[in-house]
Amino acid sequence: MAITKEPGQKGVNWSNIAVGGIMNMFEVTTLGQPLEVLKTQMAANRQQTMFQAIQTVWSRGGVSGFYQGLIPWAWIEASTKGAVLLFTASEIETATTAVGVNPAVAGLLGGMGGGIVQAYATMGFCTCMKTAEITRHKQMATGIKPPSTWAVFADIYRREGIAGINKGVNAVAVRQCTNWGSRMGFARLAESTIRNVKGKGENEKLTPLEKILSSSIGGALATWNQPIEVVRVEMQSMAKSADREGKKTILNTLQYIYKENGIKGLYRGVTPRIGLGIWQTVCMVSFADYVKAWVKGE
Repeated sequence: MAITKEPGQKGVNWSNIAVGGIMNMFEVTTLGQPLEVLKTQMAANRQQTMFQAIQTVWSRGGVSGFYQGLIPWAWIEASTKGAVLLFTASEIETATTAVGVNPAVAGLLGGMGGGIVQAYATMGFCTCMKTAEITRHKQMATGIKPPSTWAVFADIYRREGIAGINKGVNAVAVRQCTNWGSRMGFARLAESTIRNVKGKGENEKLTPLEKILSSSIGGALATWNQPIEVVRVEMQSMAKSADREGKKTILNTLQYIYKENGIKGLYRGVTPRIGLGIWQTVCMVSFADYVKAWVKGE
């Protein structure tokens, strides 16, 4: 998410916090959740092709199957994580630039720090519950009727407490840190490249298509960390495996996936995630800039 400062601005721009929540809600309610469901389906069922994953998701109720977990978990997550990301990233950027750090590097650090804080503050339990909602259907293969979302929540909380609800949050934090650091870094690099190719100055505005192209490049290249996402899905999956005993950690889960499915298993679901990364970055960088301008009455 691009961190922008107005001339003379000090502290947090509160309108940007509102914009962050609104744009996240827009992103997840449109293309975000269907791509999230498909990506999670492939990461949790690593033997499936994309076509098979689409068929499986469709079998859960047609179009509504692609919006599984949207209400309430994805909406709760989306309405808070954008605000947390902007707040934290702005504070980190302000502090680092004040001691002479390059603005681009300060923005990168802000994105990474914001991603970590949003993971621990808002995303851990929501991401866990969204994944549980999607992967609990794997239980049907054993003849067990999947419980309701709230029954899953109550059962996890009763057995494992807050730690269980936040299971896999460390993997989420690593993912978000690398996600937003990469998205912002690659998007800004793409913007600089476009300016050089077009002969535009640093203060000249890019066209809407150029901004969308830059965000698309940033979102696509940021999916290099797909193994972290596959590990996160496996750690939060409701499916039980006979050869998986004891506590799941990032390292032993990574080893398990590699043993079972090889290097390809660590990149299952990368195609829909590229689409998801592009859409998220376009919404939270390109579209958000126009919304912020509209809020200011420009």
